Amino acid sequence: MAKFLVKLQRYFRRKPVRFFTLLALYLAAGSLVFLHSGFAGEPTVPGSPRGSGAGEGPGLPYLGVMELSRGFKAVAATPEGGRRHGPWFKSTSKGAAERGKAGDYGSSRSRALRGRSGREKEEDRARYIGCYVDNTRRRTLRGVSFFDYKKMTVFRCQDNCAERGYLYAGLEFGAECYCGHKIQASNASESECNMECKGERSNICGGVNHLSIYRLELAQESARRYGSAIFRGCFHQPDNISIALPVSQLMLNMSVDKCVDFCTEKEYPLSALAGTSCRCGFPTTLFTLHEREDEQLCAQKCAGEEFESCGTAEYLLVYQTQVQDNRCMDRRFLPTRAKQLVALASFPGAGNTWARHLIELATGFYTGSYYFDGSLYNKGFKGERDHWRSGRTICIKTHESGQKEIESFDSAILLIRNPYKALMAEFNRKYGGHIGFAAHAHWKGKEWPEFVANYAPWWATHTLDWLRYGKKVLVVHFEDLKRDLFVQLQRMVGLLGITACEDRLLCVEGQKDGNFKRSGLRKLEYDPYTPEMRKMISGYIKTVDTALRLRNLSGVPDDYYPR
Repeated sequence: MAKFLVKLQRYFRRKPVRFFTLLALYLAAGSLVFLHSGFAGEPTVPGSPRGSGAGEGPGLPYLGVMELSRGFKAVAATPEGGRRHGPWFKSTSKGAAERGKAGDYGSSRSRALRGRSGREKEEDRARYIGCYVDNTRRRTLRGVSFFDYKKMTVFRCQDNCAERGYLYAGLEFGAECYCGHKIQASNASESECNMECKGERSNICGGVNHLSIYRLELAQESARRYGSAIFRGCFHQPDNISIALPVSQLMLNMSVDKCVDFCTEKEYPLSALAGTSCRCGFPTTLFTLHEREDEQLCAQKCAGEEFESCGTAEYLLVYQTQVQDNRCMDRRFLPTRAKQLVALASFPGAGNTWARHLIELATGFYTGSYYFDGSLYNKGFKGERDHWRSGRTICIKTHESGQKEIESFDSAILLIRNPYKALMAEFNRKYGGHIGFAAHAHWKGKEWPEFVANYAPWWATHTLDWLRYGKKVLVVHFEDLKRDLFVQLQRMVGLLGITACEDRLLCVEGQKDGNFKRSGLRKLEYDPYTPEMRKMISGYIKTVDTALRLRNLSGVPDDYYPR
């Protein structure tokens, strides 16, 4: 081999031109391969130039999220005929090769109908409402948008828009997703929405300057956004409205924007629309926002915006402005050293940091930690630096299990979360940080199976150890805390020996997210759990459920199933 290389070297010394020619050919071939891979997945639409607002660009599989403009609420008319719902599971349809046969692609109407076959199933989360015209200069859906020219699916678009609280999700060019509260365009023929989704060939994702639009039936109403404001719901007028909502303004040309802007300027966190009257205030015991009414009772059109509802004199439409409610933002260390140590115990990934945030806002005192995390300290958890036995914090975060560690505490709040969700959350934290995500290679590599094998048994033993060795344990399920924050937070604060101020707890409800919430943009689009993993975890769920019931506690929530 060495002799061959020496001969080759001598040959190119005598004929350098040939050497440089071969080198140039090699580089050219590499460039062609690189360009080909870069353009793969880019939609090709002959004769349809894209506008500058469309976010086009070769080789850009993901262009991020863009805030286009403030969205507005709309009541879109559902097309006559059968209801069509979103495909939250892949539907069966003809393969790509069969669709490409001569004459098949030319019949755009039949192709659109086949694409809709996956939407015919009755699903609870989204309802297909039709194909609509889109304009790159003036978008039909004007909320956030994101593009993925390789992996866009109907599910992914719906999921991201729903998480942000939008009413509508629209797909275009097979790869673009737009969210909004208001459809600001006319309905078009179904044959215009004829482009397959880049991530699932069995479904249609709009067409050339046309959107396939879905109404999101289960969008989080409490998170519905109108620009910077969050939709809270429709509520009956409180008895003492002048006290509950002390600031008011008559607006003959009423709109959501005008009322929200007025209350923002007056520095109030709540904006309530009552026909032609705009009222501002705080959530209090006089107006708790806990008893929501049917939105149809508030569906009186705004005088200044025909596509929006402005409530009535009896039923108010309420929005949360971007003004921070400071009634629950003050925090300090305990004025005197605590005589008892209270643990906030949980398995990693079960929402301990979020629970600390809620407890600090509800009590006004810092929480401590068995560990030290600089990133948490920098985010405002000032008790992070204190030794866990300092007695200056209201409770101490811990993931420890085992008799010796547990018996170090006098009482505990035990936070339990669905193991499937907790394992994925901790895996993301381990490889991506508190609000980051594990890379695709980690999920597909050996890291994920090893992680599940090691951590899944710990999820069960952690709960069992605290139930066995804990002196006074209050069990709180993460899912119940999300579902009914006010009641569960009252229970937690009660164990800490603090008299809960209801107005302060109502303030916490408006500030509940904190700084540690992962975006839904990078959620996995497949189930990472194998049948073997599920069988193992199911056994651990049964064990924990039995242990809870033996102590006369409610078992695990229903969403831990199927087992």
